Amino acid sequence: MFKHILVPTDGSPLSDEAVERAIALAQTLGARLTILNATAEAPFPVTNFGEDGHYDPARSSRFAEQAAAHGQRIVEAAVARAQGAGVEAEHVLETSDVPHRAIIRAATERACDLILMASHGRRGLDALLLGSETHKVLTYCRIPVLVCR
Repeated sequence: MFKHILVPTDGSPLSDEAVERAIALAQTLGARLTILNATAEAPFPVTNFGEDGHYDPARSSRFAEQAAAHGQRIVEAAVARAQGAGVEAEHVLETSDVPHRAIIRAATERACDLILMASHGRRGLDALLLGSETHKVLTYCRIPVLVCR
């Protein structure tokens, strides 16, 4: 069965639930987890301009540092929960404005045999306008995906 599960998380309550389900599944299967956070890239050059309109060349790098620190806290907390439940777990931080590609790349590079991820279950116009990273992973990935709602 599955031995290495990738679970992407953004720290939201919905993705936290997916992490909990991944931990429970990993316990049942004797699998290990890789917990991923895909941190957004700074939307350069706009982020270099402050609210007052002045250019600050360090602003985008501060954004990147803060985003990475936030992502690090998210994955470290998830790894601690997994390890507390007796599940072997590691974390990965990716920087990408295209989360589904980061998810697929991380799963492929780490030889994961399952991706477990949350979905908001949007339909119709909401799905069209907001998109769905889960749907994109399902569309482009060759690794099995288990979707939690």
